[in-house]
Amino acid sequence: MIKNKVIPVILCGGSGTRLWPLSRETYPKQYLKINSSDNYTQLQKTQKRISVFPNIGDSILVCNEEHRFIAAEQMREIGIERNTILLEPFSRNTAPAITLASLIALEKEEDPILLILSSDHEIKNNEKFIEAIKAGISLAENNRLVTFGVIPTSPETGYGYIKSEKELNDDFNHSNILNFIEKPTKQKAKEFLEDKRFSWNSGIFLFKAKTILNQIKEFSPDILDCCKEAVSKIKIDLGFQRLDEDVFKKCPNTSVDVAVMEKTNLGTVVPLNVGWSDIGSWDAVWENSKKNKYGNSIEGDAIIKDSHNCFFKSQERLIAGVGLNNLMVIDTNDALLISDKDHAQKVKNIVGELKEKNFPQSKIHTKVFRPWGNYETLVKNDRWQVKLIMVKPGEKLSLQMHHHRSEHWVVVSGTAKVQVDENILFIGENESTYIPLGKKHRLANPGKIPLLLIEVQSGSYVGEDDIVRFEDKYGR
Repeated sequence: MIKNKVIPVILCGGSGTRLWPLSRETYPKQYLKINSSDNYTQLQKTQKRISVFPNIGDSILVCNEEHRFIAAEQMREIGIERNTILLEPFSRNTAPAITLASLIALEKEEDPILLILSSDHEIKNNEKFIEAIKAGISLAENNRLVTFGVIPTSPETGYGYIKSEKELNDDFNHSNILNFIEKPTKQKAKEFLEDKRFSWNSGIFLFKAKTILNQIKEFSPDILDCCKEAVSKIKIDLGFQRLDEDVFKKCPNTSVDVAVMEKTNLGTVVPLNVGWSDIGSWDAVWENSKKNKYGNSIEGDAIIKDSHNCFFKSQERLIAGVGLNNLMVIDTNDALLISDKDHAQKVKNIVGELKEKNFPQSKIHTKVFRPWGNYETLVKNDRWQVKLIMVKPGEKLSLQMHHHRSEHWVVVSGTAKVQVDENILFIGENESTYIPLGKKHRLANPGKIPLLLIEVQSGSYVGEDDIVRFEDKYGR
C-alpha cells in the first residue's frame, strides 16, 4: 500500500539537438513521433506509461514558455487536462526545475512522493518499469533519494554512469551510491560494462518533496531561495503557471546530480532493466527501430541496395542508397543529414555551427505549431512566400495587422470566417479573399472540421515579426 500520493513531474525542457534535423528548438524531440510506427509523441508516451500507477496524482509539467501550447494540446489529446504546466522563461537545468515542482507539489499535498521523469525516454517493458517504480517507493517513503540505474547492454559513451556499493541485478535490489561518472571514454565504458556495480544514469528519480527540499537547502541553498521567490511571484496565464523572468534568471544553471545527488548520503540506486533508451541520438533511434535482415531501417520513401546497418528516414522526397554501411540519412523538407552512425553524438556540433552562422534551419521547422493549429512554409523568396495554414475547429488567430505585406487567402478545405476591419465574410472551398497591407484582420474556423487554406504573402518584408496584435485569446 502506497501511503503518500505520487505526483509525476515531467521535465520537458530539452532541445534534442542530436536528433536534428527532425528535432529543433521550436519543436524538439519530446513533442515528436520519432518513429513512423508511433501512435503517440514522446511526451504522451511518458504520461500514458505512468497513468496506471496506483495512487497517482495529476502531473506537473515543467516546460519552456515557447512550447506551452504544444504541451497543453498534446496532453489534452490523450485526455489529460487536470495538470499543472509550469513555464520556464529559459532553461536552468534539472535542479531548479525539480525544486520548483517540489514547492508547487507541497501546495497540493502534505508531503507527496515525486516521480521525476524526462519527457523523451523510450521504455519497452512498461509492466517491469512500473514494478521498478514500486520497488523504489518504499525507499522514498523512508526518506531515501532514489534514482534508477539502467543495467548496461553495451559500452555506451553517450550516457553518464552511476557506481554503487553493491552489484545490481535484475531483482530490483538496491544499493547506496558511491559516485557519479560523466560520459566516459570507450575504454572506460568497456570496463564499466564488466563491473556490475556500474549502471547508466537514467535521470529518473523518486523522493519525498520535503526530503529533496531539505537536501537542496543543505547543499544548494541559493537554488532553494531563488525558486521560493520565483514561486511566490508566479502569474497564472490562461491556466499556465508563468515564472517571473527577472527572478528566475538569477537561479544557478545546475543539474540535480551536481546540486544534491553527488553530495548527499541519502542516495540510493535501483536497477532498471526495461529496454530503456533516452532516444538522444539517431543511432539510438536505429537501435529501437524495426530492421530488415541486413540491419537496415527505412522510414518513408527510400530504397537501399547492397547496404548494411543503415538508417534512412525521408519525410517527403524519395531517397536511394547503394553499397552503404553504417550510414544515417535523415531527409526533411528543408534539411538533409548524412552521417556515419558511429558519429551520431556529434550532430549537436553541427547544430551549434548552424546557429553561429544564423541558419534558420538550426531553430525552426518549415512547419510551425500554434495554439490555433499550424502553418507550413511551402515556398518563399525575399519578397513573397506561400504557406499552408490549418486552423482547428472553433479556433481563431489574433486580430492583427502587417506593415510590410499583403495577403491572399484561398480556402482548400472547410469554411473560413474572415474579419477585415469591421467587415465579416465567410468563404468556402475554392473561394478566396484579399487582405490589403495595413488592414486589421482576423481568420477563424467556425466549422466542425479543420480549415485548410493557402496563404500567399507579398511585400517588402515577409518575416514573422511583422505582426501587430490588437486582440488575442491566447495572451500573446
